[in-house]
Amino acid sequence: MVASKAQAKKAVTLAYENEDVEKINVFVNQKGYRTTPIIYLNGEAIPTSLTSQARPNQTLLNFLRTVCGLTGTKLGCGEGGCGACTVLISKYSKYSKDAGIDESECNGGGGGGNGRIVHMTVNACLFPVLAADGCHVTTVEGVGSWRSKYEGLTCEGAETAACGGGCGEEKKEDYLHPVQRAMVDMHGSQCGFCTPGIIMALYGLFAPEGKLLESGQSRVEGVGGGPKVSHLEEHLDGNLCRCTGYRPIWDAAKSLCVDAFDDEGVRGPCGTPCRECPERDTCEMDCNVKDKTNVNAGICCSSSSDKIRDYQKVLQSKHSETWWNQPNDMFPKELIPHRKNNVVNGDSGIDSIHAQTQEQLKKPLMIADSSIHCGGTWFQPVCLEELLDLFREFANDSGGIKMVVGNTEVGIETKFKHAVYPRMIHPSESIHSLYDIFSTESNFHIGACSSLSMLQHKCHEFMTSSSSDPLSSQKTRTAKPMHDMLRWFASTQIRNVACLGGNLATASPISDMNPLMAAMGAILVLASRPSADGAIKRRHIPVSDFFVGYRKVEKLEHEVIERVDVPLVKPQFEYVAPFKQARRREDDISIVTSGMRMTVTPAEENWVISDISIAFGGMAPKTVLARSTMASICGKPFTADTFMHARTELQNEFRMPDDVPGGQAEYRLTLACSFLHKFFLHCLAKLQKDVGSNKKKRYPPIPTIDDDECSGADGFVSKQKPCISGEQKFPAPKVAVGLEATHLADDESKSSEIPLAAKAVAEAKNSEKNDSTAVGKPATHASGPLHCTGEAIYADDIPAPANLLHGSLILATKCNATMRKIDVSPALNIAGVVAAFTHEDIEKLGGDNRMGPILLDEFAFLPKGEVVEFVGQPIGIVIGESQEIAETGARSVLVEYVEKEGKAVVSIEDAIEAGSFWTDFRHEIKRGGDSKVALNQSQVDGKKLVVVEGSFRCGGQEHFYLEPNSTLAIPSESGTNLTIYASTQAPTKTQDFCARVTNTPAAKVVVRMKRMGGGFGGKETRSVFSSVAAAVAAKLSNRPVRLTLNRDTDMSITGGRHAFLGIYKAGALVDQMSGSVKLHALDVQIYNNGGCKFDLTGPVLDRALFHIDNCYYWPHFHAVGTPCKTSQPPHTAFRGFGGPQGMAIAEHIIDHVAAECRISGDRLRRENLYCTNDCTPFGMRFGSQYTGAWNVPLMWDRLYNELDIPKRRAAASEFNKKNKWVKRGVGFIPTKFGIAFTAKYMNQGGALVHLYTDGTVLVSHGGTEMGQGLHTKVCQVAAQAFGIPLEDVYVNDSSTDKVANTIPTAASMSCDLYGMATLDACRQILKRIQPIKDSMPPGTQLRDIAKKAFFERVDLSAHGFFSVDNDRCGYDWSKEAPEGYPRDLPENSWKGHPFNYFTQGVAFAEVEVDVLTGDHKTSRVDVLVDVGSSINPAIDIGQIEGAFVQGMGWCTIEEVVYADDDHVWIRPRAKVFTTGPGTYKIPAFNDVPETFNVAILENAENPFAVHSSKAVGEPPFFLGCSVFHAIKDAVAAARGDSNKYFELRMPATSERIRMACCDDIASSCMSGEPTSFQPKGSF
Repeated sequence: MVASKAQAKKAVTLAYENEDVEKINVFVNQKGYRTTPIIYLNGEAIPTSLTSQARPNQTLLNFLRTVCGLTGTKLGCGEGGCGACTVLISKYSKYSKDAGIDESECNGGGGGGNGRIVHMTVNACLFPVLAADGCHVTTVEGVGSWRSKYEGLTCEGAETAACGGGCGEEKKEDYLHPVQRAMVDMHGSQCGFCTPGIIMALYGLFAPEGKLLESGQSRVEGVGGGPKVSHLEEHLDGNLCRCTGYRPIWDAAKSLCVDAFDDEGVRGPCGTPCRECPERDTCEMDCNVKDKTNVNAGICCSSSSDKIRDYQKVLQSKHSETWWNQPNDMFPKELIPHRKNNVVNGDSGIDSIHAQTQEQLKKPLMIADSSIHCGGTWFQPVCLEELLDLFREFANDSGGIKMVVGNTEVGIETKFKHAVYPRMIHPSESIHSLYDIFSTESNFHIGACSSLSMLQHKCHEFMTSSSSDPLSSQKTRTAKPMHDMLRWFASTQIRNVACLGGNLATASPISDMNPLMAAMGAILVLASRPSADGAIKRRHIPVSDFFVGYRKVEKLEHEVIERVDVPLVKPQFEYVAPFKQARRREDDISIVTSGMRMTVTPAEENWVISDISIAFGGMAPKTVLARSTMASICGKPFTADTFMHARTELQNEFRMPDDVPGGQAEYRLTLACSFLHKFFLHCLAKLQKDVGSNKKKRYPPIPTIDDDECSGADGFVSKQKPCISGEQKFPAPKVAVGLEATHLADDESKSSEIPLAAKAVAEAKNSEKNDSTAVGKPATHASGPLHCTGEAIYADDIPAPANLLHGSLILATKCNATMRKIDVSPALNIAGVVAAFTHEDIEKLGGDNRMGPILLDEFAFLPKGEVVEFVGQPIGIVIGESQEIAETGARSVLVEYVEKEGKAVVSIEDAIEAGSFWTDFRHEIKRGGDSKVALNQSQVDGKKLVVVEGSFRCGGQEHFYLEPNSTLAIPSESGTNLTIYASTQAPTKTQDFCARVTNTPAAKVVVRMKRMGGGFGGKETRSVFSSVAAAVAAKLSNRPVRLTLNRDTDMSITGGRHAFLGIYKAGALVDQMSGSVKLHALDVQIYNNGGCKFDLTGPVLDRALFHIDNCYYWPHFHAVGTPCKTSQPPHTAFRGFGGPQGMAIAEHIIDHVAAECRISGDRLRRENLYCTNDCTPFGMRFGSQYTGAWNVPLMWDRLYNELDIPKRRAAASEFNKKNKWVKRGVGFIPTKFGIAFTAKYMNQGGALVHLYTDGTVLVSHGGTEMGQGLHTKVCQVAAQAFGIPLEDVYVNDSSTDKVANTIPTAASMSCDLYGMATLDACRQILKRIQPIKDSMPPGTQLRDIAKKAFFERVDLSAHGFFSVDNDRCGYDWSKEAPEGYPRDLPENSWKGHPFNYFTQGVAFAEVEVDVLTGDHKTSRVDVLVDVGSSINPAIDIGQIEGAFVQGMGWCTIEEVVYADDDHVWIRPRAKVFTTGPGTYKIPAFNDVPETFNVAILENAENPFAVHSSKAVGEPPFFLGCSVFHAIKDAVAAARGDSNKYFELRMPATSERIRMACCDDIASSCMSGEPTSFQPKGSF
């Protein structure tokens, strides 16, 4: 199947020939076009040798990374949904937010007008590189550099890399920009992959727009001033972070705002920080009393307001004000038009380069690509006539022509739909009629190409226009609905380049703006030029008539949308409101969107609806008016009855079939009806205001409604975005003594009369006295500065070796079919494709094509004749000269399938029906006799037995690590050796299978892993197949091969968290006298959806069984776990590894029992928590000598009392009584999470430590860094051991030739394993050099000791090793009780001790739910976690916050959807639908709890781990489900009986929340019984 080199050289056929190359001379010589773009980058002009390589179909990101070699800007998703690719585009423009419009030059050509330097952040993954013509691009490398620290950068020499240079101040500058420094200091990065994008987003928001600041002028005084907190809250909406939980990023961002104090306030309500208060000792205010208590208890307390206030001092000490003007200082003067009296950076002259540049920029641009990439042709006309002439000339030509402004839609079409546009037009801003926004007496005129950000800004201007303006009221009423909708339209980066004309022309059926424009009666102006010497012809068409079908519009091919005219809303009695509901509030496509406009007229006795317009998106294949509903309302009285009848008409007009594309038929109809009701409430409130403002005139009575109805008038669209803050508490740093006191003791210490623990404690206290401690301190992440400057290298950032090839996987396009034939010849005929490899080539290598972490049930490449088991299964790989060419080649490969009979098994229900299980891995836990018998009673010991039964489903979850899977495979020694650079949690597993499949000895395969951009379990096993594919291609081609998966490919084929189904029967004993309820018996069957391959499905299910008790004691317990085999991709490890699913089922059962027993869930939980010396069903006993201290009851009581949860519940209940359409809910849950690999052999780890003669230490260990701070903690352990500063210890990478036979970094065990192994190695070295140290004076530096030891031939390297004690790990499911096993030991304890200890915690959450839409917000969260004695509390708090938000996402907005029986509109069957940020929603910046308080339990030492610490990565994840239970509580309030059981499936999406409320509106839109209705889902 492999192409020979000769074949590759012959392959010259293009996808299409670019006939426009022949026309270049005509356009240059006759029409004055230029053919080379002018682009500046980080203060310098990009050489023509590089800009000449820019292609019409090339994104700015691709150009930056592949041509310019700048890899700080990351590719996260390729669709503008994650923000990792954010860069700053700066240009000189008359269309700045503050520049005036020269009305005399608004007719379509020429230049002039007042202008300023405009800065805007964009998504480089979508932004065309050629659209940057005439612009200055700033990447993260141009902001501030870690390298500057070592280059001795002075202020005078800083220039573009630092403060701007020439400030003449004494050197005090940091080498990082204030934005970067704040992110480092406030722990704003973990994995760091998203960080450069976030830095650039903030940099753009802080960039002062306008004229250059004058010397000595501060950012507060200068034009544009400094950003305010509210500005950040509104616009920090285009970036995602999967690690941090966002709170520390918010703190860092706000600390830089000019009004930080105004926004955050101070700790004391009196206006003075408590610790600075002169009455500190006598003040009895709660805040002061609480703070003093914390201080006395040795608790470190830090709030967002504290950090923000204190950080101002740091900024003043390290950064001058000139930093803030850096974007303007870097802006090239050549891009600023030279005018009379125009001074640029102090230079009033103009040089020849400046003049030439300006002269060239006035010309139109044409780029015709003739390369093998088939990039098409790019036109950039400078006047309207040129633009229209191009459309006339090419509109009906082969391939046509496409207008591109922001490329936000076309970029998606070309990348993901593989559309080919031979010609693209990007209109210059000099075509003023396309960009102007202005108002007249009757209309609001919007240039079709004006950015949505500019439109939003102009709307804000009109809303705040002077009251003396006679049109002020009309402008406000017209602008506000557009402004409100635009706030939630996509992201800032998208709005900065997208335009209204493009939105209309695209004709998306779920557009936000199109329905609003239609409802407001907007008119489109279409322009064309029928002949070259003729006049411009304009045609007008209402927006409501523009959409004729799915993505079809009433526009001729040669026509261009020139502008949109929006009629001004009347000054009174005419009302407009926008509505939308999406899966996530921010940066999300709507499920249903609407614009509604109504005019009411006073009659004698009532108000009459004289005009109404209702438009919807998401209710049909196009934007539609609800004409029947409008007709039923118009002319009717403005009353609640009129709108109630209208809802019935609306249901008849828009009821959709069950298999409607997009699904959610009932929910979408419910939303439409709910929006109509909201509009009635909105208009009623506005009418009251209008009438109230004109008391002199008599009007008819206004309709009345119940007070509790008013809460439904407004939704999130018009509300202010939340302010995020929080408080973090942790014990004062100390060096605690843990397992090392006994485990690492040598023979001499063991024979000493002084107890080992006492000696260790003494050593720790001595180091604290000498201030030489590293352990226990909240040190920043070791790679933090590199994250923030873009200089941290990830797998795809490694500089390209010579002869590098790029790979793309050949993927199956269907499943449940046999692959009969594969033909790679079409790929080999594509220019630039070098080869294609399939299973036959692995056979030629003599390799083993089988793979799998437990069972060898997978193929590296699927062989012919085998059944395709999931859509996207790898069949082979194509390698080419670029990634684009390789992808084109892979898509062209022809594969023939033979369909199998029957339908593919997709869901758990399908598997149960088909009996599709891995039966050998079905396990059960049983104790206390027969649970079925125990449940088949009515009373026990005189107490009533209440029995419940039911089911619970929780969905899967996509890992959504920001860095997709990436591998660079480099062959050497004629392909006999392989070096693999991979983003993986499992270097050894990667090594093993790369060696196995390529038939290479493992000793000749080295896997290196520097850092990952997130993993969360997704790169424990599912990264291996892509590394293997790259290794195969590299070995066969004997050339380096890079394989980086696209986001959609990664999400389609790598699997995720397992969906679970729990079917249960449970009973509890009710004491009629006391009201106490005790859990009695549980019988539960759980199933997980493992996908088509076993992967880690069995162990995941086992951990779910180990956690399905959560923290509650069931005397009679029986749980059976059955792994299901389906046609989904193989599912795998994910943070929590089945534990959260088990605990979610447990908490659902508790809720069900509580409801049936008519007892509060809080009380039932507290009365049934495990007590010390109780035993789990699997035989582990709680208590210090067994699992460490059992702290959950203590933590429960503490949080319960500190927060006064009964009072909070009462307050929520009181609020709910007064508000029909907004409900509040409270959730409070505990967790325990077992720490250890359940497979005994995996509980081991090694480390290699080198002490160098300069006193620095290099550590290599078997763990990998994915953002969890493992390397930082390990460095702290080593620094503590040697008594040296933390910065003197370094971890380079994880490599199989340094530490061999490693265990995947998983199970939260890494610090336990590698911290101990590192400490073991350190102590070996310390023991060797102790005689040298003793021979030297006290206080001798380590470097001097190391030098002397070296000369005395002492080995300064050591390999350390640690394994968990044999009796504290492992579990044998099949082992029977040995004969004579002691009866006083726990039942099942003979099977083993699956966990070393438990990490424990409790969490409280408050939410608010919009009943009419299902939207929710999390108002407050309080988390308390026992993490032992923290090695690094800052990292641990970061892990807690990140895990919590990720868990919150899993149980609320993160819904994985497959083509199954519930989603028949997706094809082919079993295909995953949610393959990117456009369809799959993780929490965004404004989704996190508004108040987010995290505390680490004090005095919680753990004797079973290094330095008495505990694992922290996974345990807090489940606490995010407190939000789910708070939502459930709010929904119960909406249903009207908070004590009645109902099943709310997980995740609690807006659809599930809305439909579960069961109000009259929702019920009327459902089929079947409303109280038992369940929205569709993939489980």
